[in-house]
Amino acid sequence: MARENALGEFLRARRAQVRPADLGLPAGSGRRVAGLRREEVALLAGVSTDYYVRLEQGRERHPSAQVLDALARALDLDGEATDHLHRLGRPAAAPRRRPRRREQVGPNLLRLMDGWPGTPAVVLGRCLTVLAHNALGKALFDGHTHSGDLVRLVFLDPDAREFYPDWERVAVNTVGGLRAAAGIDPDDPRLIETVGELSVKSEAFRTLWARHDIRQKTQETKRFRHRLVGELTLSYEALTVNSAPGQQLVVYQAEPGSPSEAALTLLGSLTAESAPQNVNR
Repeated sequence: MARENALGEFLRARRAQVRPADLGLPAGSGRRVAGLRREEVALLAGVSTDYYVRLEQGRERHPSAQVLDALARALDLDGEATDHLHRLGRPAAAPRRRPRRREQVGPNLLRLMDGWPGTPAVVLGRCLTVLAHNALGKALFDGHTHSGDLVRLVFLDPDAREFYPDWERVAVNTVGGLRAAAGIDPDDPRLIETVGELSVKSEAFRTLWARHDIRQKTQETKRFRHRLVGELTLSYEALTVNSAPGQQLVVYQAEPGSPSEAALTLLGSLTAESAPQNVNR
């Protein structure tokens, strides 16, 4: 993943996604670009066109926080994308790099998940790999080629579109979550390997990665089509693990009294005698 001009790449990608009409600008018949022109972004942000061009080209690398906020408004960025823009434009002084350790889940968190036998729970690493799960969390994602890697499950698994009925939305959110991780630690070798492999093997991933969307995993309702119990509609909460930066605890729940709750209970009973509950990959 080349990082020589990450800010410029992000600005170009997001500029292409803004429709002039959304900001009250005339669409015009002679446009050569689908999104905003450079001079339009500069005008909306209150900076000179020359300065904005230098930002995109990587010849200006030290924009102020005020300029970045103005660009975020001009590009109609949401809060997560604005935070990402600030990380790219004003990176903090890098601390002395420590050797990366294998991602491990703490024993207290493992015991906590095991105390929720009726609630699927997984711990995800920086690249959305499954670092640990309880029994029902394992059962929810079991049976796929890439059950332990949610990014590869979405883009490389042969039955991904069957498992995720709303695959397009899941794909967008998954890439957005991986982009968020890239903004925090772009030099992570595992992240570089993941993006490289998926860029080669999945055209859909390449297209979405080029958009530079940022979507931190927080909360959502997601549909699954499970091979054992059929349709499931589950809401989830993603919680950061303060003792292990980069890890997320993701907890799934069904609406009380719903068919999905009954299906989740059935899934638990079908897998109750399966092997070990928690794993640390």
